[in-house]
Amino acid sequence: MTVTERTPLRLGSTAPDFEAETTQGKINFHNFIGDSWVVLFSHPADFTPVCTTELGEVARLKDEWEARNVKVIGLSANGLDSHQDWIKDINEVNSVDLKFPIIADADRKISTLYDMLDYQDLTNLDNKGIPFTIRSVFVIDPKKSIRLTLSYPASTGRNFDEILRVVDSLQLGDKNRITTPSNWQKGGKVIVHPSVSNDEAAKIFPGFETVTPYLRFTTLPTQ
Repeated sequence: MTVTERTPLRLGSTAPDFEAETTQGKINFHNFIGDSWVVLFSHPADFTPVCTTELGEVARLKDEWEARNVKVIGLSANGLDSHQDWIKDINEVNSVDLKFPIIADADRKISTLYDMLDYQDLTNLDNKGIPFTIRSVFVIDPKKSIRLTLSYPASTGRNFDEILRVVDSLQLGDKNRITTPSNWQKGGKVIVHPSVSNDEAAKIFPGFETVTPYLRFTTLPTQ
């Protein structure tokens, strides 16, 4: 798919491929994904206060991403020189060493491809009148399938602990026939998948708890 083509992106859609210049060199997105999970997240512009705190937090969580085989990649609607200068501020303000790539998307081609542009805040424009991006998040699995989408308004910073929680849930569900309940945290009770019969559940999840015929809890030995 080229950046001039755009179809609605839904959960389960293949993440559109693209080539882009980043702060760590030119990439082909699907090659960048490789066999990893990826969190792609966008920013309205460089040298903005909320974005500066967000990128610092993502850099601070480096060990958490690596533990989950997750690559993170940012996108902002400015050029590479601006990005590189901004990274210096991010590192200083947050006392971090930002190592992940940030895509240069001044022409909004990738933002358009992923439907990241702001149509709510009519003041969120650059000096040419082109909309900046909202705070979009895409979690993409190693099969290049979109597993989560989130859209935050430009005024609201993202909760990256929640994104880590969702990655934990998705990865656990891919390995086991379970789903996760409201406010689930790693190590907590999980739900036996509705497709698993009670006879199967007795073998797979011995001692599972039945609350209703359709709600059965269990714990996993290791998460």
